[in-house]
Amino acid sequence: MSSTNSSSKRKPGMPFILSLVFIDMFCLGIIIPVLPILIGSHTTDPQTQALWYGALAVSYGMMEFFLGPLLGALSDKFGRRPILVLSMFGLAASNFMIGTVSSLGMLLFARIIAGATQSTDAVSNAYAADITKPEDRAKVFGQFGIAFGMGFILGPLLGGWLGDININLPFYVVGVLALVNGLYGLFMLPESLPKEKRASFSLRRANPVSAFVVLVRRRDIGLLIVVWVLFQLAFAMMIESWVLYTNFRFGWDANMNGIALGCVGVATAIAQGGLMKVFVDKFGEERTVLIGLFTGAVGFALYGLVPQGWMMFPIIVLTIPLYLTGPALLAIVSKATKPTEQGMTIGSLMSVRTLMVVIGPAFATSVLGLMAKQVGVLPHSDMRLGMVFFICALLSVICIAVVNRHLSRSRKASENAESIA
Repeated sequence: MSSTNSSSKRKPGMPFILSLVFIDMFCLGIIIPVLPILIGSHTTDPQTQALWYGALAVSYGMMEFFLGPLLGALSDKFGRRPILVLSMFGLAASNFMIGTVSSLGMLLFARIIAGATQSTDAVSNAYAADITKPEDRAKVFGQFGIAFGMGFILGPLLGGWLGDININLPFYVVGVLALVNGLYGLFMLPESLPKEKRASFSLRRANPVSAFVVLVRRRDIGLLIVVWVLFQLAFAMMIESWVLYTNFRFGWDANMNGIALGCVGVATAIAQGGLMKVFVDKFGEERTVLIGLFTGAVGFALYGLVPQGWMMFPIIVLTIPLYLTGPALLAIVSKATKPTEQGMTIGSLMSVRTLMVVIGPAFATSVLGLMAKQVGVLPHSDMRLGMVFFICALLSVICIAVVNRHLSRSRKASENAESIA
């Protein structure tokens, strides 16, 4: 019996997809502490290092932006399993390539390939939506957060340690893990989307821009889509500029950044694994979003203000509720979306997130590049070096205002419905 037929008879379950999410996040996390250092080994000054890092982040994000909805729509047509399996094999190939390149141009090309093959967040989330009830999706997306957090705990920690041994070693490890993950999916992962529930494919459905416009025009969730955009922009700016910021300001190396980013992963796992259900049950999804955004605004501001590196760690603890925001928003949108449109809709959201991974690093690294000129002039405690985080705090405050506007609209709509009844 073929592996496809065998897998089709296996009952879909969360352990399968959670293992894929974990390894996918682990593969991403292991690279974060070492990629800026790898770029620095090919450059001669901090400003050039920052600008090249921005270029790699932008190219990676552009590929994810355009391919996220495409893969989501293809999964609506052909099923989730083949898309997930093929992406893992592509991810393995791209990271073996990164480990062997000897120039910035080839590194840029390899990251483009990596972005093209790691655009499967939408498919993974759609897989989860296929096999769970609408009322359980906030909890399920929280379980994704556990897998995400664990991958982001172990990935940066191992990446920083391996990077100190050999700067290319983490990429070989990622390649091997992605290859194993692809084989696991090929032989073990069952399909979650029955043929009778599949949708026809069209380029319009796979267009990230038109899909986003459709989402924004939905009166029930349009304002929350705006919040998703701004929140993802702030989060991308924080993550993508973290290593350069701490290197410029505190002199942190790959190992120290791996430890710090591992702590961010712990915070994510605690929030989305242990606290998600508690917060959603007590406050509801919309107010959980507000709580997360408030702690984020405070935390971002403090990241930019602290004069010493050790102070970053208590702020990571303070901002634990921040990591509830994304899953809560996803749950709201998923519950308001038809089953036949889950892949396309979530694909659009994930594509928007990756667009923010384009815009955020491009802007953040430009700011850091300008600040890098002053690294030898300004004291390391100068608040201007934290400008990127102040911008993130401002974006969070705007998000809070938009969520309050959404809640006000919802209350008025509910009151009008009651008066008509």
